[in-house]
Order: sequence, then structure tokens, then C-alpha cells
Amino acid sequence: MAADHDTQNRREFLGSVGALLASTRLAGIRGSGVAESTKLGPVGVQLYTVRGELKKDFGGTLSRVAQIGYKEVEFAGYFGHSPEDVSSLLKENGLSAPSAHIGFPVLGAEWDKIIADALVIGHRYLVCPSIDDKYRTVDGYKQVAELFNHAGERARSAGIQFGYHNHMYEFTAIDGQIPYDLLIAQTDPGLVVMEMDIFWLRSGGGDPLDYFGRYPGRFPMLHLKDMDAAKKMTDVGKGVIDWKTILGRRALAGTKHIFVEHDEPKDPFASIRDSYAYLRALDV
Repeated sequence: MAADHDTQNRREFLGSVGALLASTRLAGIRGSGVAESTKLGPVGVQLYTVRGELKKDFGGTLSRVAQIGYKEVEFAGYFGHSPEDVSSLLKENGLSAPSAHIGFPVLGAEWDKIIADALVIGHRYLVCPSIDDKYRTVDGYKQVAELFNHAGERARSAGIQFGYHNHMYEFTAIDGQIPYDLLIAQTDPGLVVMEMDIFWLRSGGGDPLDYFGRYPGRFPMLHLKDMDAAKKMTDVGKGVIDWKTILGRRALAGTKHIFVEHDEPKDPFASIRDSYAYLRALDV
């Protein structure tokens, strides 16, 4: 019986040592970054989602956004508030606004004013959200790319990065060319970055992982909105888009900021709350 007891103790000891070694190896792998699993950093929201609420109560809406847990917001208009007012309200609510959508850039005094206001608010990115129909030809996209380079150069001189936000139409071929690819190829990576809208890219038939691989580091910002089985927009986590895989490649994409958005939510605050809860729980 004593011999059997010693054998059992030895087995238990070796099992414990084996478990310890395994956990040590695992810790080493995680420390090296090879198989590390980390939670997402700050989750932002594109305030276009709550535009109706901002129009009625600008400060109160920012407060409610912060109460949900958001730390970053992206503006799409300031609803008559001065840059100083916006900056003050952001600070009061513990928010930062790394980015804003500013419309199609018009170089000169107008563009300089936009840049100056952005510096007051604290934006680090200014993003053109769309391209007019008249430019949606091969030559038109080349003209736009040249304009974007100039806008980006002026913005960079002030310490701000210029970017472009896609929709679906940039993925319909024109004369055998994909406009989105044309824009990326014709713009200087140091002057123009891309804010990839995952929903619209998928709607146009694009693959975000393909773009991450072909243009690494070009996508410092992502717009997150989900797609249901009928290809309609829905809250993040309620559709068919594989967010774990996409966001798991965010380092390759160069992504620094993610913004939840829903263009036409039934309940804007419920929408951004549910999307936030999903992303906060996502282990990527």
C-alpha cells in the first residue's frame, strides 16, 4: 500500500509540474505576441447615428453617449456650435473626437478654416465622406485623387491626416477598373488614408481582409455596422459579418480607431448601446 501511495503521489507531482510547464510556455507565447488574445481598445461612435438627438440636445446627447461607455466620437457636423463649445463639451464628458466628416474638400480659405477649427476641437483626422456623381468616372476619380493629395498635403502641414470614407459605389467596375482601387493607387499614402466602411464595402462585393493584405497600414479607421441575412444594415453583432476575424487583423490594416454606426436605426441610443456591448465583450 505504501508503494502504491508513493506512486500516486509521484504521478500527481509530475502532473502538477507538467501543468506548470504548460502554463509557463503559454505565458511565453502570449508575451511574444504570437498567440496573444486581447480586448479591443477604445470603441468610438460616428455621431451621424444620433444626429436627430444632437440637433435637439447637443450637450445632452454627448453626455448620453459617454454614459454608455464610449470614449471616442466622430463628428458629422457640429449643429451650430463653435469649435470652442464642442471642445469644452467633449472635455466635460470625458470624450475625445479623433476624427470628423467634413464634406468634399474645397481648397483655399474654406479648407484652411476647417483645419483651424479641427485643431481647436482636437481632431487628428478629417474625412471626406463621399464623392459627387459627376466625378464617378475613371478620369473623375483621378481628378479627385489629385485633389485629395493637395488637401492631404495642406492638412498634414497643420498636423492633421486627411482621409476618405467609402460607400458601395466605389466597388462597381468602370471601364474594367474598381474605383476604390484607383483611389488608393492614385493617392499618396502619406497624405491620404482610408476609413473603411465594412458594411458598404461588403455590400459592393469587396473583402476587407483582401484590402488589408494588399494595402497594409492604409486603414487607420474602420466604420462598423453589421449586415443581416437580407443584406440590410443592423447593429454590430446582430448580423452575419465576422467581426472577430476582421478586427483580429486590425494591426495589419493599421487600424487605430473603430467607429460604430447605423444610418437609420429605429432607436439610436439602443442601437449604439447594443453595438457597444457586443464589441466590449468581443475577445480579439
